[in-house]
Amino acid sequence: MPSEKNISLIDANVILRYLLRDNEELYTEAEGVFNEVMEGKAKVLILESVVAEVVYVLQRIYNVNRKELSEILRELIELRGVKVHNKGQMLKALEIFSEKNLDFVDCLLCAYGKENRVITFDKGLKKCLSAH
Repeated sequence: MPSEKNISLIDANVILRYLLRDNEELYTEAEGVFNEVMEGKAKVLILESVVAEVVYVLQRIYNVNRKELSEILRELIELRGVKVHNKGQMLKALEIFSEKNLDFVDCLLCAYGKENRVITFDKGLKKCLSAH
């Protein structure tokens, strides 16, 4: 297993090409990265901002519905060699995103709101925070 020093940051475009398979050459490269991750030969770190970008592109550009999008990203994030800071909150945010009509960043804030005070003027986010 690679050491934590050998973890690579992964860009939204790599994830998108892997999930969409819309460019065969780039898909092949992305598939190679994820195959190494699944085989335990590599580790990748996916930043929250990258997940937010992937959500935005898949939802707004490719019209992927919330439940499917949430499911796909949950499976990706739960891969053995994929690291995400605050993974519990990220998975909770994806769950909230699949159920509520909030943008993904608000879902992240709602997920973090279980353990942190969130100051907001957003009525939808306030409702989410009071429900969780």
